[in-house]
Amino acid sequence: MKSIVRSATRRVEEEVREIPQKVSPEDSALKDFVERVKARIVIMGVGGAGSNTITRLNAIGVDSVETVAANTDAQHLLTTIADRKFLLGKELCGGNGSGGDPHIGEEAARESMEELEQFLRGTDILFIMAGLGGGTGTGASPVIAEVGKRVGAVVVSVVTLPFSAEGSKKKEIAMKGLAKLAESSDTIVVVNNDRILDIAKELPLHQAFFISDEIVARAVKGMVELVMKPGLINVDLADLRNVLENGGPAVLSFGESDGENRAIEAVEDALGNPLLEADISGGKAAIINITSGPDFSLEEMEQIVETIVGSLDPTANVIWGARIDESLKGVVQVLLVVTGVASPSVEAALQGEVTEVTAERATRVRVERPTAPRRVVSDRRTVPLAREVREPERDLGLDEL
Repeated sequence: MKSIVRSATRRVEEEVREIPQKVSPEDSALKDFVERVKARIVIMGVGGAGSNTITRLNAIGVDSVETVAANTDAQHLLTTIADRKFLLGKELCGGNGSGGDPHIGEEAARESMEELEQFLRGTDILFIMAGLGGGTGTGASPVIAEVGKRVGAVVVSVVTLPFSAEGSKKKEIAMKGLAKLAESSDTIVVVNNDRILDIAKELPLHQAFFISDEIVARAVKGMVELVMKPGLINVDLADLRNVLENGGPAVLSFGESDGENRAIEAVEDALGNPLLEADISGGKAAIINITSGPDFSLEEMEQIVETIVGSLDPTANVIWGARIDESLKGVVQVLLVVTGVASPSVEAALQGEVTEVTAERATRVRVERPTAPRRVVSDRRTVPLAREVREPERDLGLDEL
């Protein structure tokens, strides 16, 4: 056994590749088939704040997805960077925005519903990014979520709540919009803007919002890459759908470390994200994706998975994947998606409450290794892909910036 281990280690270090390259007669047909049924993931920013996040996502760079901006403000839409753009409510708003009225935002989306539905047909997963408290993001997002579910997509909404300093009226609008969006989405992630004060209180305003956009964009990018990039241990589209479909309130977070105890520190970084208010304790399902350099060890993998699994419901369906990135030598990155968590804001919104949400903070999970091993992957059910076979040219990619 020792000789086998030594030989395998030497081969990896010397990057010996002795697997013969063979082409079977079925390869060409298989490639065509894979291209036709390739997962279609759409990330749509709704309103001004959502469109800004789409611009940031494109600046970071994300492959094999379609980024879309939908807004009632034609001027803002013109400056947004996206693969596709939809001007909502052309007749109702005339390209001048919704005036901060969510009812106008809703009607604008309904006016454009046919166009949106036609575009979204064949989508497997639809991410909706929006800031709540205004007109377009608050009013149009639930309508777009309804359209997404109607065409068979799993709908994941990632939204921000306004600062308390913006007043009770805006908070009330945001909470009413959150309640509608939570009911229209499979999974919803809430980012409370008041939490930006915890990490960027002294920064200029534009830089503070930049940080918020960056954290949300990187987390969504990481989730997309779960299924769009091959890994050492793959997470496929069916896995992701299993966790996100009817997932309810969720945590979507990203952490990394290059320290001496990088595995645990990366988990702590992900769980300690100050912008996320939900607590993963008792989470019903999760996906853990680990990206690291070639020096990542099996023991470190065990530390990450056991630490997170030990914080969840004992019966939680946990799926994990791992990918090696040669550029990350010495670094460990952890992407964490947990659904079925407790979210104070979502619970308050569904109950029609507005006050006391910003003051209430979720309990941070104490990161420690569990005393007993848990079963990591539960029985998986097969989820049929909610799309028709499409022509390859319909799949839009994002060029490198």
